[in-house]
Amino acid sequence: MASPTPKRRSTQPRPLRALAALAALLTIGSLVSACAGSSETEQTADGKAVLRYQGAAGQVTFPELAADLGYFQSIELKWVGDTTSGPQDIQSVATGQTEFGSAFNGAIVKLRSAGSPITSVVSSYGADQGDFTGYFALEGAPIAGARDLIGKKVGMNTLGAHHEFVVREWLAKQGLTPDEIKQVELIVVPPINTEQALREGQIDVAALKGVFRETAVDRGGLRPLFTDSAIFGDFSYGTYVLRDDFIAKNPEAAKDFTQGVARAVRWTQTTPRDQVVARFKEIIGKRGRNENTSLTDYWRSPGIPVAGAVIADRELQTWIDWLVRNGELKPGELTAADLFTNEFNPYANGAYTATSGADGQALGAGK
Repeated sequence: MASPTPKRRSTQPRPLRALAALAALLTIGSLVSACAGSSETEQTADGKAVLRYQGAAGQVTFPELAADLGYFQSIELKWVGDTTSGPQDIQSVATGQTEFGSAFNGAIVKLRSAGSPITSVVSSYGADQGDFTGYFALEGAPIAGARDLIGKKVGMNTLGAHHEFVVREWLAKQGLTPDEIKQVELIVVPPINTEQALREGQIDVAALKGVFRETAVDRGGLRPLFTDSAIFGDFSYGTYVLRDDFIAKNPEAAKDFTQGVARAVRWTQTTPRDQVVARFKEIIGKRGRNENTSLTDYWRSPGIPVAGAVIADRELQTWIDWLVRNGELKPGELTAADLFTNEFNPYANGAYTATSGADGQALGAGK
């Protein structure tokens, strides 16, 4: 079967691309009030709020884990399909098609700056000692540093999100000028095809994270050029967002969602890896979506370094500052405090401590 052809980056100049992206996001923002304002949250027969969401094939999200662990009391999840990318996931939230979604914080900043009233409530992914994104070249390829990428292709799952921001930041830190950075081609490749595209020479560097990184490394023949954790250290890169109107109308549901996800993250942070993987396989098997559970064997860690996925200012301010430097935001247009709240997170509001497990008990208590 022929390999999928990677999608080339637009030849439109980068400033125009940024304006076009913001124009599209403004259109989305204008739809929010119409979609969200006219919609009412579905309720179950026993009065629970039904939260629609998008999942990921062959993987278990933190909200799905929270539901299976019994951490939700006043909400119920309703799967409506699988997401194609973080930006698409949060756009679905903004337009009222789903109640929550997760994306790279830089994409959340862009969507919020375009007028979409969304708020981050709990971290969703990041980099820690076990999970990170590596940017890999083939062994033997004539690529040793950033300057070798001029005129070359870097494959990633989507543009305008985590991988693009990190690549451009690394290139800048390595001394490339803005004009030189523009000569590095960014190519969209589905994550499941990224390794194949690299090995077949369709791209020169591949962004690989999680199970896709682990399986690719296992097969050999690749070497990391750099990693996101080498640039930023242990860091949370993405968050779950809710619409502001949803929070205002359903404060108990918003609180329940956040505390449940925070506890699910903490459960993965404090539970032996083999038990986490076994639980993931059980969940995938029970939901009956005809999925392969083999990817879960490559799960290494939650990828969130902070207890209970509490959000820190710098995890959003970093990308606000980056967009300001690149002329895509005006200075002072947004601050991190405008974009997130830890109000509902039990690991931030004093209900639990950083040394608590998912049940709020001190780690090791009762053992």
